[in-house]
Amino acid sequence: MMNSPLQTPPRQTYERPRQRMVAEQIVGKGITSPRVIEAMGRVHRHIFAGEVLSSHAYQDKSLPIGEGQTISQPYMVARMTELLNLEGHERVLEIGTGCGYQTAILSCLCRRVYTIERLETLHNLAKKNLRAAKHANVMMRCGDGLLGWQEYAPFDAVIVTAGGFASDLWLEQLVDGGVLLMPEGTGRDHQLVRRQKMSDGVLEEYFDDCTFVPLLTGVG
Repeated sequence: MMNSPLQTPPRQTYERPRQRMVAEQIVGKGITSPRVIEAMGRVHRHIFAGEVLSSHAYQDKSLPIGEGQTISQPYMVARMTELLNLEGHERVLEIGTGCGYQTAILSCLCRRVYTIERLETLHNLAKKNLRAAKHANVMMRCGDGLLGWQEYAPFDAVIVTAGGFASDLWLEQLVDGGVLLMPEGTGRDHQLVRRQKMSDGVLEEYFDDCTFVPLLTGVG
């Protein structure tokens, strides 16, 4: 009797938990953009959460990714993405790549994402995750996000995934009509603020209260 060859177990796709996440945490909490909802259902969050935390990837909470940083809860990723009002043609600058999950969602919704991470370990982690998840329209850089990315400016949108206050350079690197979205405030008390660059000034709008890791300068 011949022994049957060893078979590699099928890779877990977490399809049902992901669709439940979309129904309960995204649609159920008020996200209405069909494009954002579709992207949240398409991107595999467990890849970005890592193998150890993969079984928790679709729960309604942020998760640690190392270096004192976190992957934001699914609703907050969807909410911030929806507030950008992306149509598909945009070039978006992301400040704070983290593990690459927000980057992946953005890449589904715009022409190209330019993302900066100050911590080299997370920059390398995000590069590995985005490659595994097959998101190709992303340019990555390890550097000081407060400086923006002048080489590829102007951008249609800038999204910041750490809490603090805006750098003047981000607004300078926006096109007229472009938007800057970030959690603004001190300590752990932040509020989502959207600024639109106008020919005669800046239009400010205020949204959800939230808590993010602090925005830091330099390269770690």
